Amino acid sequence: MKTLSLDLRERIVEAYDAQQSTREEVADRFRVSLGMVKKLLQQRRKTNELGHRHRYSGRKAKILPEYGDKLGKLVAAQPDLTLEQIKAKLGMVCTVPAVHYALLALGLTYKKRRSTRPNKTGPMSPKRGASGRPARASWPPIGLSSSTNRRPKRT
Repeated sequence: MKTLSLDLRERIVEAYDAQQSTREEVADRFRVSLGMVKKLLQQRRKTNELGHRHRYSGRKAKILPEYGDKLGKLVAAQPDLTLEQIKAKLGMVCTVPAVHYALLALGLTYKKRRSTRPNKTGPMSPKRGASGRPARASWPPIGLSSSTNRRPKRT
């Protein structure tokens, strides 16, 4: 649903303020819901404004205002801490994913990285000897699997 224009919001409130009709009649006249009329009146009463309030919507950050500086200093001093350790050192009362999102919002990384290239990985066990019987074809045969659609394609 589209947001109401500021002009329409003002006309709705003016019509109610004129005391010529009830909230229900104002809603019918301007073809909006009764809830919208109530919301506009409440918004004007609380903020003395009728404009859009999208910028105020959504969940507010609780960790960053309180721990933002401390997080930055701790990660700079000890970059190899895990999220759990960061949470414990700062005495944070939140979840581990909340610490993760706070670090992302600050643009900090916490992932441990190797300073050298990883070693080449290879087989850990020696190869088994031949069993004496001929090699069997792989199953399922190439081109056939349980997810293969066997019906012909439409043309």
